[in-house]
Formats: sequence, C-alpha cells, structure tokens
Amino acid sequence: MDESEVGILCYISQLPGFRGILKQRYSDFIVNEVDLDGNVVHLTSLTAPPESVEVRDGNETKKNDYLNKSYDSEVESFRALAGEADADLLKTLIDQVTSGPKENISAIVLSPNSDKTQRTAIHNYFKENFKFLVTDTIDGPDASSKSIRVRLYSGGEGNGRNSRKRKERGDKPFDSRGSSSWPENVGKFLRFNLYKENKDTQEALGIVGKMLGVQSKSFGFAGTKDKRAVTTQRVTVFKQSASKLASLNERLIGIKVGDFCYVKDGLLLGQLQGNRFTVTLRGVLAELEDNIKASADSLGKHGFINYFGLQRFGSGSIPTHLIGAALLRGEWKAAVSMILDPREGERDVIAMAREYYKKSGDIEGTLRQLPRHLVAERALLQSLKKSPGNYLQALRAIPRTLRMMYVHSYQSYLWNHAASLRVQKYGSDQVMVGDLVFCRREAAENAGTAIDLECGADNNFVNDSEDLDEASETDVSTEQNVLVKALALEDIASHSYTVDDIILPMPGSRVIYPNNDIAEVYNDLAKKDGISLAGSPHNIKEFSITSLTGGYRRVFQKPTDFQWELLKYTDAHVPLAETDLDRITKAEPLNMADENDSAANNNSVQVDDEKGVNVSPSSTEAEGTESLDSHVALKLSFTLPASSYATMAIRELLKTSTSVAYHKTLNEKIGL
Repeated sequence: MDESEVGILCYISQLPGFRGILKQRYSDFIVNEVDLDGNVVHLTSLTAPPESVEVRDGNETKKNDYLNKSYDSEVESFRALAGEADADLLKTLIDQVTSGPKENISAIVLSPNSDKTQRTAIHNYFKENFKFLVTDTIDGPDASSKSIRVRLYSGGEGNGRNSRKRKERGDKPFDSRGSSSWPENVGKFLRFNLYKENKDTQEALGIVGKMLGVQSKSFGFAGTKDKRAVTTQRVTVFKQSASKLASLNERLIGIKVGDFCYVKDGLLLGQLQGNRFTVTLRGVLAELEDNIKASADSLGKHGFINYFGLQRFGSGSIPTHLIGAALLRGEWKAAVSMILDPREGERDVIAMAREYYKKSGDIEGTLRQLPRHLVAERALLQSLKKSPGNYLQALRAIPRTLRMMYVHSYQSYLWNHAASLRVQKYGSDQVMVGDLVFCRREAAENAGTAIDLECGADNNFVNDSEDLDEASETDVSTEQNVLVKALALEDIASHSYTVDDIILPMPGSRVIYPNNDIAEVYNDLAKKDGISLAGSPHNIKEFSITSLTGGYRRVFQKPTDFQWELLKYTDAHVPLAETDLDRITKAEPLNMADENDSAANNNSVQVDDEKGVNVSPSSTEAEGTESLDSHVALKLSFTLPASSYATMAIRELLKTSTSVAYHKTLNEKIGL
C-alpha cells in the first residue's frame, strides 16, 4: 500500500530528504511508555520486593468446608433468581461435588441471558454463597446473549500440562477472580513493567499468562506497543504475587518483568500520556551533512503533519479502511470476504489456510490450519460454523476493539485526506478563517460559535497486524468536555491562535467541520465510496458514522524533549542505543531474542568531542582505506502523545515512504 492511497501526501519543510533505513534491527526502535503523570516507564529491577505478598492457597483452610454443609436454602434462593431449569442444574452439580470424587466433575452452563445486570447478580450470588464454585461468562447461541459457566474451583490444582480439565477447555486456564484468599490490606492488582523484544504486547502477555495459568483478560495495559521494537510499558494483572512473576524471568525469552507494586485498580486502554522513542536510522546518506542537520533541527522546531501512519490501515494487501467502508455501507458478506480472502505477502501457512477455505469452504479444516493470533479470522469462522450465512453475527463475534478498528480506519482515511488538503491549500505556517481550534479558556464563555463536545474514549484501537509499525496504538487524541470553534476574522487579527492549534474532526455525530472548503473533502470522498456522513443505510449502530461520537485531532505535532546525534559505525551488528535491560545487566542481554548482536569494540562508534555530538566522516575520510567500511547513523530521541505516529516524524525527515516493504528493499539494496 502506497502512502498516497490513504491521504499521506504532504510535508511541512521543503528541505531535501536523505537516505536512512528504519528498523534495520528491532533494537533500532526503542519505546518507553509515558504514564499519565508524565513519567517515562523504565525497567530498573527484575526482583520482587522483600514485602512481596504471600498468597495463601484457599484450599488449605477451606477445601473440605463445603463437604459438610447442606445448600438446599441457597439453591432455593437461586431458583427465584435464575429460574427452575438453572436451579436444577446447580443442585445436580452440588450433589456431585459433595458426594463423590472431584476429578470428573464437568462444568455446567446456565441458560442464555442478554440481561447483563441479571448476569452480574448471578455472578455475585455465587461469590457470596458458593465459594467452592467459580463462574465466568461465555458466548450464547446468538450475538445478543451470553451464558454463565459454573465449575468447581480447583484452587490451583489440576493445572498440569496433561490435566483433564485443561484439555476439556481447550488449553485456556481460568483465572482466580473468585478467590477469597487474597489479603485484604493489599491492592488486588499487581502492577509491573513489561520489557519485550521483537514481540507485540498481546503475544508477550499471552506467554506470561500461559506460564501463570491465567487468561489474557486478567491483564490490563494502557496501549499496545509494536512488534519490531524493544519496548517497556506498564501492565497490571489481577491477584498475582510479585515473587511468582519475578520467578518467570529465568524462563522468559525476549521478555522480562520487573518493578513490581500492588495497586487498587487495573490499567485501562488509553491511560497513558504518550511514548518516548529512541529511533536509530542506519545507512544514512545525504548530498551534504548539513542537510541532515538542518532536517533534524527543522523536525524539532516545526514538527510534522500528524497523519495516521500506514500501520493504521493494516499491513495486508487489503487495507482496513476498505473493510470499514464495506461495513458502513452494510455490506456484511463483502466485509467478511475481505477479512478471510487470500492476501499477497503473507506467510505460507496463513496463505495456504486462506486459499484452502476459499476453495473448499471447510471451516473445521481451516481452523486447524489458521494460526491463533489471527483473532478476527478465527472469530468469523467459528461464528459461521454455528450460524452459516449469518455474516452480521459473524462480524459481531470479532472482539469489539478489533472490529471497530475497521470503521476507525475509514475515519482516519478521511482525516488524512483533509489534513493534506489543508496543507496544500493554505500551507503550514498560518491560521486561516474557518480553521477549527480548541477554544482558549478565557474565550470559552464568549465563544458564540463554539460547540461543547464531550469526547469519549470509545475509539481505542487494536491493530491485528503482525508487523505493527508503531508503538502508540491508542486512538484519537481527544480532550474531555472541550469547546471547539471555527476561527473568524477577529481571531486572525488578534493573533491568539497559531498553526499548532489547528484541529480537524474525525467524522461522527458530535463534531463540527471547518468553516471553509476543507470540509468538502470529507463528504466528497465518502460519497465516492457510497457512504453518507449524515445518515446510514442500516440500523446497526456500531457500523454507522452517525452513531459514533467522533473527535478531533491536531493537524501539526511537535515532538517534545527532542534530541539527535550523528554516529559513525563500522559493525552493523553492534547496537547503537542502550536498552533498559542493557542498563540493568551492563552486559550482553541474557535469554533475550537473538539479533546476532556482537560485543561492541572501541572503534565501532566514533564520537566527536565538539559539543558532545557524534558526527559522520567527511567525504575525504570516506575515501580512505581506514573508513572504507564505515557507515553513518542518525539517532533521534523524542516524546509524542499517545495518538501520534513516530513513523510520520521519520517520514518528515527522510521524505520517503515509511512502509516496511520499502525499508526492507532499501536494506537489501545497500547490503548492510
């Protein structure tokens, strides 16, 4: 996919670009989360604190309590809450538990129920009255209902590799949310810093969760971090001890956990201020070294156009915004086909599975071949297996954050084109009449044309790509209860606003559009795609622009705490930036992903004493035998808000595509 196809067309500066390879090594892209208080998250310790919680096994004191008690009154009360059929099921289960061996007791599934309030009441009833039983919620027979599953609490028993229960539940262990053995004076969530190399967030937490014996939903995090990078972020997990997590470090490969503490609440998506990036561009080459310096200084001073990057639109040959357009048109079957059909450039195992389904329609056979990380595809197939031909129900079987990605991608597609038109028509150095801005506080009371918009956090974004090219995967940058207005002549004359204040809307029901011709691009593009921004051809709210709140996004973004330096290196396998783990070990990272790193020698990176800045060799030096194999790298460090893409900042520097395919080709061509 070319950047121009998704509206990425312009630059701020007119400076010439230069050659540089992005992510030649995953350690060339280091990301540290910035929390809501502005603290940069680092891994500083791998050990559990001395006051680590000792969690008692609930079975030690209570495993026989339920054997000597009658539950007739509790079952009768449950009958009034849930009905005759479910009460009879529960009575049968309790009779099995209290009268015979526990090894072969199967879980029961209560009647489907679309009333979430009643399901919550049932969960709470079990917690209060049947502490030897654990409940969880599973999908019901149709998209609008859920069922509650009830099973005997194992208390950590039966979790072995060959456990019958583990086999019966498809290798998906239950967590212990129903446990009553957690100390009351300790926060129920363990917060820790997750360090990972060349793995995306979901993959890393999947590995940690499997070792702990908990489901992925037990973890909370503020935003996903991309795969081809070295990243550190905050994570919370429900009712786990620090010592237990710390003990995993010896077995974890490419992952480390540390900096443990107990907190009252778990992390939620969007609870971060941004990310701190350390990006190393290798194989840098420009006509003049001054061009590189001027471009780097310009990026720090003027910033970049705040486009949604290519990764927002997926890495496959079928962009996610096209799937989003099909959903907005109500073309359910077409959308399902676009998600499942064969694509160019995928790994053989995935390509073969897609091709097999396309030719045979064999859902069972396809599911056996399809890798588990393809969450959307597997959810579609499992739903179609239950309800053949019900394509809308199949789409709703995809996890909400993932299925909404397609619609948000289309919003982003429109936004990018609007931003490009704004720059093409009016430049990037002045505000114009009709531009949208957030109102100044002192002007808010007198803003007659302002719109009061409560921008919700309903646009959290999860990327299904294997090769995430970005580390800031929360969605639209919004401000709560903001006032937005279109600039008038008097605003321009007062010089109260600058280009840094200009915003553009993400289409939705509660946004206004610029009071100039930039507004036309939204409707014109949508109309070409057969979509109306003012109505919907169907009544499915989540796939309708008019049912989405919308939001606003700044057109121009400046990096903060911006630093850069030029490095000269001779060994392409030597890291040029220090990771958190390097700082901890001060040696070669152990048990981490192998990137063929070799020990740095004294001549690998050369530093010029002038201003402490590393500089590239001059053209004369490059001709010498001594510097024949030397290369130049540009190392950048900067912080961006959670909704901005570091790759778009790099694009402003290089004036070239940020696609993975382009930089892979460049890397092969140069032969570094």
